[in-house]
Amino acid sequence: MNQVPIVDFSAFARDDASPDDRARTAHELVDAFTNVGFVYLCGHGVDDDLVNESFNWSAKLFALPYETKMRAPHPPDGAYHRGYSGVGKEKVGQVDPTKQKGVSTSRKVPDVKESFEIGNERDTRLPNIWLPEDALPGFRAFMTRFYARMSTLSAQLLTALAAGLRLPDADMLRAAHAQERYQLRLLHYPPVPVSELRAGLKERIAAHTDFGTFTLLFQDSVGGLEVASPTNPAHFLPVPPLPGTLVVNVGDMLQRWTNDRFRSTMHRVRAPPPATHEPALTRARYSIPFFVSADDGTVVKCLPGCEGEGGPKYEPVDSREWINARLRATY
Repeated sequence: MNQVPIVDFSAFARDDASPDDRARTAHELVDAFTNVGFVYLCGHGVDDDLVNESFNWSAKLFALPYETKMRAPHPPDGAYHRGYSGVGKEKVGQVDPTKQKGVSTSRKVPDVKESFEIGNERDTRLPNIWLPEDALPGFRAFMTRFYARMSTLSAQLLTALAAGLRLPDADMLRAAHAQERYQLRLLHYPPVPVSELRAGLKERIAAHTDFGTFTLLFQDSVGGLEVASPTNPAHFLPVPPLPGTLVVNVGDMLQRWTNDRFRSTMHRVRAPPPATHEPALTRARYSIPFFVSADDGTVVKCLPGCEGEGGPKYEPVDSREWINARLRATY
């Protein structure tokens, strides 16, 4: 209960797995999402070279001059989550947009990170905002390919969850995500004085839950991710990078879908250890989350078999309206 479990996903990442192997994997996923809300996924089928190349492209992007990165600026509307956002532009926290009044003290502490957001190239409602090709040749082509690979893995995971939940319609979850309205996010946490983090003058990412169905995360070797303990939510457990794995966590929509059977667990990014040659500064950190959300117009309500003794706990909600409200509250 007080650690993030590791699940071998190879039974769903390949075509020749036996039904028993897939059933066992699906059960392990459901167990992890029920008890912890987080899981390390190994055997996921995303090639290490592809992951390493994605981090290399991310480093090249964020090494560009600010003026160059601002040739693909994030629009003013926080719900139009595409393009480049500079340090301090976004403030992630556990904010309920329907109840918040004014700006809380915690939101005045900036997140020391910069990001680049990429969506589905076929999305005409929120088209991608790319750098001109001459600013970073090959970046768009690679990231489009990487997005497609992560979409394939997401579909496999949706299939596994439907099997683990024993849904009467095995394609129900995949059908609700057919438009692949996902978000590939490149994140860079530049070095920052440790003293400012400890004094609360700056922050990485405060404790929060994710908005959508689930999140896939690749992190570099620096570390800093922490997840609330299932047995003591005030205590946070480190989720260090494990070679060959990615991290998957439940989002708010999946918790609602499963009527709280799955946990959308609070997590945060703290300051990584200081660099040895600059003890007063943190080391730079890179991570690549892939946010999976349901299609526009999807009404999220209790899935069959998740009613429990007390029945559904939540009113049906439009997935996109909820996520857009949360995005606007953070940007």
